Amino acid sequence: MIALSAMAGFLLPVFFISAQQTNLNLGDVCENDAKIEAECDKVSKADCRKILEDCQGYFEAKKAEVEKEVAQTAKEKKTLKTQIGGLDQKIKDMSYQINQSNLAIKDLTFQIDDTKGSIDKTSNDIEEQKRKLGLVLQATFEEDQKSDVEVVLGNNTLSNFYDNLVYLENLSSKSRDLLDQIRTMKNYLEDQKSSLENKTEDLKNTVAVREIQKQENSKTKKDKEYYLGLTEAQYNQQVKEQQNLAKKAAEIKARIFDLAGVADTDAPNFEQAYQMAKTAGNITGVRPAFLLAILTQESNLGKNVGQCYVTNFTTGAGKRATGQSIANVMKPTRDVNPFKKICADLDKDPAKTLVSCPIASVGGYGGAMGPGQFIPSTWNIYRTRLEAILQRPGNPWNINDAFIATGLYAADSGAKAQTYNSEWRAAMIYFAGSVNLKYRFYGDNVMAIANGYADDIAAIEGK
Repeated sequence: MIALSAMAGFLLPVFFISAQQTNLNLGDVCENDAKIEAECDKVSKADCRKILEDCQGYFEAKKAEVEKEVAQTAKEKKTLKTQIGGLDQKIKDMSYQINQSNLAIKDLTFQIDDTKGSIDKTSNDIEEQKRKLGLVLQATFEEDQKSDVEVVLGNNTLSNFYDNLVYLENLSSKSRDLLDQIRTMKNYLEDQKSSLENKTEDLKNTVAVREIQKQENSKTKKDKEYYLGLTEAQYNQQVKEQQNLAKKAAEIKARIFDLAGVADTDAPNFEQAYQMAKTAGNITGVRPAFLLAILTQESNLGKNVGQCYVTNFTTGAGKRATGQSIANVMKPTRDVNPFKKICADLDKDPAKTLVSCPIASVGGYGGAMGPGQFIPSTWNIYRTRLEAILQRPGNPWNINDAFIATGLYAADSGAKAQTYNSEWRAAMIYFAGSVNLKYRFYGDNVMAIANGYADDIAAIEGK
């Protein structure tokens, strides 16, 4: 069981600090480094960590909002670009159709001019034939008016007279036939001219309509290009804001992800810690975000972790790192011998190895070790399984080993099911050895932290 006695002294302070900090204007504090420092100067290190953790949650929430806006803006950009591309194609098609129609109009104009020329020539032919027919008719009329005496006197014979008359009548008939043909041709040409003029007028109307459509498409394109320009600026602003939030969140995470019993120089950044949790999760079947949350919660609660030495291995008494004597550093009947064995396996001097201090106001013992805050007797339970996995003795002060041991403990407590209830129950057991609702805030806090880390992991994995 995890050392409840070593942690109990921090339960009430952390609980009330969390309630107090809910009254802070996170946006006002977290977006100003100077204000963060000012708030941290007013409180203890553990309280400062809580402020930083709250700020991390604030920036993660802001980042999620911006990511959603960026995705929406990118979608709008894509839609506008597609629409502009379609309008470009329509404008090109309209231009091609207008050019083709203008060429057709020119061709019809030439045909109309040729037809008009043919009509003019045909009209001249008609006039000439009419003139000739008039002469023939005049001559025929004059022959018909001659008397018998004039016919005899004017022709050598009566036969010649009749021959002339027949010739004139035949000529008149042929002239009329030719005239009819010419008139038919003229009517045909005039019909053709009218048809060509109608086609020309239709094409001109089509060109006019297409010009209007082209202008409308051009105006729509300009409007969309204008909005695309606005969207582009908005997108760039959102990306910039997203980058700033990501940078700020990374800075906050780097500052607050310290682990109990781990020196600042050895503390991993979030991505490194995630890879450790991921490896432990693959081994134990426990969700990496949950493991990260457990160790984060343990570190936040264990502000006195690693501040005491055991000096009397009979009574479990010891001293603080400052030299002050203190009783009950470790429970002698339960933890001293396992502690000495763990140190011997790791070639450590148990008298010079830091463990957690007891809390005088609560009573009980200290003695918890490393990032996972295992008391020696609990660590000893997992000794054989750890050695089988690691192929060496487990080290509670080694971050990787602590993640794996925490995963084994949580898996044995039901966290492998990876449901909210199963993980919440495992967190309660990890802290108190049982589901004691008196400490339900611990399970609630672990699950809230796990949810935040799940979002961070999704960002790292690009999901």
